[in-house]
Amino acid sequence: MAEDMEERIIVVPLRKVLIAPRTKRAPRAIKLIRRHIAQHMKINEEDVWLDTPINEAIWMKGIESPPNKIKVKATKFKDQDLVEVTLPEE
Repeated sequence: MAEDMEERIIVVPLRKVLIAPRTKRAPRAIKLIRRHIAQHMKINEEDVWLDTPINEAIWMKGIESPPNKIKVKATKFKDQDLVEVTLPEE
């Protein structure tokens, strides 16, 4: 890991998604991930970049039933004020 970046593995709980109507749960899950990462990495929500596999993991079972939680790897680039969120390699 380079000195100009910080990596963390974060488990994002998505139970609050069930409050939303059935047809809005997956988009709300994406917003919750972005908000949770921004809060924990101390950065604005606009500066959080979500990778395509995260979107595919949320939408895998459709719009009505996203997962209850998701494990992600957040990489913060200090020189750009940007956080890249990907799925961890397991």
